[in-house]
Amino acid sequence: MTTPAKLPEQASGALAAAEPAPPAPTILTDAGEAALAAAEAYARQSLAPETRRAYATDWRSFTEWCALAGCVPLPAEPAAVAAYLAGMAQTHSRSALERRLAAIGRQHKLHGHPWSAAHPAIRTTLQGIRRSHGSRKRQAAALTSVELRKLVAACQGDLAGLRDRALLLLGFAGALRRSELVGIDREHLRFTDSGLRLTLPRSKTDAAGEGVELGITRGRRPQTCPIRALEAWLTASDTRYGPVFRRVDQWGNIDHGRLVPEAVWQILRRRAAQAGLTVAAGERLSPHGLRAGFVTEAYMAGARDEQIMDHTRHRDLKTMRGYVRRAKLVTESPVKLLDL
Repeated sequence: MTTPAKLPEQASGALAAAEPAPPAPTILTDAGEAALAAAEAYARQSLAPETRRAYATDWRSFTEWCALAGCVPLPAEPAAVAAYLAGMAQTHSRSALERRLAAIGRQHKLHGHPWSAAHPAIRTTLQGIRRSHGSRKRQAAALTSVELRKLVAACQGDLAGLRDRALLLLGFAGALRRSELVGIDREHLRFTDSGLRLTLPRSKTDAAGEGVELGITRGRRPQTCPIRALEAWLTASDTRYGPVFRRVDQWGNIDHGRLVPEAVWQILRRRAAQAGLTVAAGERLSPHGLRAGFVTEAYMAGARDEQIMDHTRHRDLKTMRGYVRRAKLVTESPVKLLDL
């Protein structure tokens, strides 16, 4: 048996010298560190503020569960993620589980870890949850103009009542998301003889912050006119700059800080309870009902698709028509053509 010849020391040294040396560790200068920190800050700003807050809550929920279960949250084993989702299935909706999964995935991607929500352990668990608990989402009840009148009638003439009336009417007339409502500053409002020109500096469909302007006309009914309600609140609160919708404490003192999106839901729930307003089984009371209600009412009044989409900033016609289909489910049912 022939053994390989041993290379001379000079040759082996030459080969070693020819191999690429391992890269030296990167040592950033102060300028490099600052640039890296800026890049990370911009990456965090790639999502809307409300989405960032929701993801932060979801990620905290997952890390707390991992601590109790003895699992590593980052990088997480797909089986651990699947177990977490299974544990939430009894108490959380499908959309809530999907958002938590998205939050976990985002953390992995931001930290450079491989991630796939389509991993068999995760995918099959979600499929099993849908089959066991159903996959239909509880839709936000589209609030009608009649229901809106009941809500604003429950708002008294004190500061909190004036604020809530303006918030609900403007949310409905502008088809605004709750994050858009609380993000309005006095500088975004331009009143005209016929109504209001409202500037939204940023929204869910305008993550780049290019801004969009909406036109809202004065209402025919004094009690539900969004412009009159907004003017009354601005006068009573003496709001000349900064956030339009602010906190009002139990003694009627106005805080300088703006409302948070969650406060819109709390206001709607409180006023609905005072008005004795309930929603159909399978639906839920939500601030999104103001936006869905605008779409439904505008369509039933004869507004064209493009008019509604321009006002609501919907990008997908299918999404917008989903609201309309629910509204027409009974009124345009073919059953009415039958001789019953």
